[in-house]
Amino acid sequence: MKRIAILGSTGSIGVNTLDVIAAHPDAFRAVGLSARTNAERLIEQVRRFRPAMVTVGSAEMAQRVRAALGADAPHLLVGVDGLRALAADASSDGVVIATSGSDAVLPLIDAIRAGKQIALANKESIVMAGEVIRPLLAEHGSRLIPVDSEHNALFQCLEGREPSTIGRVYLTGSGGPLREMAVEELPGLTIEQVLNHPKWKMGRKITVDSATLMNKGLELIEARWLFNLPLDRIHTLIHPEALIHAMVEFTDGMLLAALGPCDMRLPIQYALSYPRRLAGAWGRLDFSAALRYHFLPPDTGKFPCLRLAREAAQAGGTMPAILNAANEEAVQAFLAGSIRFVDIPTVIERTLSAATNRVSPTLDDIFAADRFARETAREALGSLR
Repeated sequence: MKRIAILGSTGSIGVNTLDVIAAHPDAFRAVGLSARTNAERLIEQVRRFRPAMVTVGSAEMAQRVRAALGADAPHLLVGVDGLRALAADASSDGVVIATSGSDAVLPLIDAIRAGKQIALANKESIVMAGEVIRPLLAEHGSRLIPVDSEHNALFQCLEGREPSTIGRVYLTGSGGPLREMAVEELPGLTIEQVLNHPKWKMGRKITVDSATLMNKGLELIEARWLFNLPLDRIHTLIHPEALIHAMVEFTDGMLLAALGPCDMRLPIQYALSYPRRLAGAWGRLDFSAALRYHFLPPDTGKFPCLRLAREAAQAGGTMPAILNAANEEAVQAFLAGSIRFVDIPTVIERTLSAATNRVSPTLDDIFAADRFARETAREALGSLR
């Protein structure tokens, strides 16, 4: 039985992870959970799964959880230090990192140094610090398996393949909720329209990223570090049906594609059970139905965030961290109703233009770049309000 700690258990990935654990009680046990703000859901999860350790976002939340659970309260930790302790704790065999944002970087590094098998659902940590994290994986013998449907599909397609045989890889995306909308309509979009994703039920931030195509840009940078691929071999395609999650083209011209239903429990279960493959009850594709497959190039004129992400990836160094921080600030402002949807790439581009790149960065350089980008993005946001 694998003992699993889940960082971010109350978000969509965390909830789906607990569904997988509940479906396979002989294979998995949840020994640690964490939540930043959702006390009600966390309390329900603790009552059901009875983990030994829980991390919460604040001391006030810890008091609330302790009061609700009484004598059944687990060992409670607080903040990023609590996340780091949970990620490295010896009571777990595997760690699911499903928290959003840059707070996942240090817990991820701690889990790597502890030699854990890591199911990674947090893009930002690899986007920011992939250049630092990749050598740590080899040094400490930790295994990182991506949970994102696209990268999980690539992981399955690429495993055991000789790097010299890989011609190019394709990350697919549905195109989000705005794919067919005219560019003239974008300035007037409401938050509800942007969050109305046609295929996936996800958190608010990643759903906005899907709408701007920044999600594909972050995935591009993530794939570079996860699979040690040069950028010119990583391509993105719009695939509205969202049935093919990734494809690999080999040097002889043959392609290998990974297909599956739009259910995050599939890649989560694979990441948890690896190298085994467990039976699943998460749906099947029905090939007796008239399945259709369409592919389109992404429109980077209409959605410039993907172009900005590739430019940041090509620059390397601290530029991906700056891109990520500026995007987080801009998306947060959009979700707060402070700026328009079309202002998001404007904020990012202004922040990137103001930045000085630090090549071969240390972790301190990366965090300094993150702070600079947030300050600069907030100045740009102030000029737009």
